[in-house]
Amino acid sequence: MHVGSVESEPGAVVSGWFEATDLPTGGTERLPLVVAEGESAGPTLWLTGGVHGDEATGVAVAQDAMRADLAANLSGTVACVPVVNPAGLRRNARQSYYGDDDPNRYFPDPDSPSSRPPGVQERIDERLYEAFAASADALLDLHTAQIGSMPFLIRDRVLYGERRSESEAEELSAELDRLADAYGFPTLTEYPAAEYVEQALQRSTAGAALNAAGIPAVTVELGGHSVVEEEVRAAGVAGVYGVLVELGMLDSADVPEDVGDPGVGVPDAPVDYPVRRAVHPRTETAGLVRHRVEPGDAVESGDTVADVVTPQGERVDTVETGHDGYVVARREGLVAYEGDPVLSMAVRDDGDAVVPRDANAESE
Repeated sequence: MHVGSVESEPGAVVSGWFEATDLPTGGTERLPLVVAEGESAGPTLWLTGGVHGDEATGVAVAQDAMRADLAANLSGTVACVPVVNPAGLRRNARQSYYGDDDPNRYFPDPDSPSSRPPGVQERIDERLYEAFAASADALLDLHTAQIGSMPFLIRDRVLYGERRSESEAEELSAELDRLADAYGFPTLTEYPAAEYVEQALQRSTAGAALNAAGIPAVTVELGGHSVVEEEVRAAGVAGVYGVLVELGMLDSADVPEDVGDPGVGVPDAPVDYPVRRAVHPRTETAGLVRHRVEPGDAVESGDTVADVVTPQGERVDTVETGHDGYVVARREGLVAYEGDPVLSMAVRDDGDAVVPRDANAESE
């Protein structure tokens, strides 16, 4: 494989750089790149981390999965970009300094052409997209969520329409399930289709790989941001190796002894029905939030999950969930304004995994 400055070699792990954009002060913005190529032919798996500059455990999992001995028994190739957003990493911030919005919403969406000239972040994302779209058979995008979040995996809905038929989308969906199951984390399906497109999630790394390029891709949320959570890091590396085994790129007997089984150390989902991601519930009363639930707690529709109190500590309202499901994370911080979310949840999902792109959103 030739990508960026790397020319991979059978049986070797080679490091280099992917040039993303020129800098006005001279030099080039470069993304770190590591490629492991096996002696035998096989699929190509891409790993991306650090799309958000403060998501430390995702970067660590990407780095640590690319062991010096990875290529020895590998069939196929693993291409890894541990830090997709070095500008955000320098600031220890979610965003880059190329824009104040989400850098993970600028990957190509051929079904929504724009007449607006692309900015620098969009150009960086498009160049990286072209690299993985040309070679990837599967992609894992490594992230973190809110502080205190339980680890989980996001499975996008597969959209059909002009780009692919419903039957083609069903086949892609089955490959997506295979990838998610192999990683070993609790799986949340993404938002309903209309909300998914409204939030431009089809332009995220995994969303573009899946719904534009037709590559099975998932987003892995590795606990909380800003610091490496060691237990989650180990589970994240084990998940990568689980995917390598599932794709036939590595024999289970060749997984290193210090790499655990997928899912070990990660709490199981406390419910047995399908769930989707939801930023829910929200408070209608401004105040200070006192949570009554913790990540991993199962809840039923109508349960009180938080109190809203005044600065003096007087309770002025309670917040109830409108869904069955479980708590993934609590809102960070103490203060909430009207309409602010209190939790991130996994809520019961009765929707289809394969949907027309123009499907109406389900109400929350």
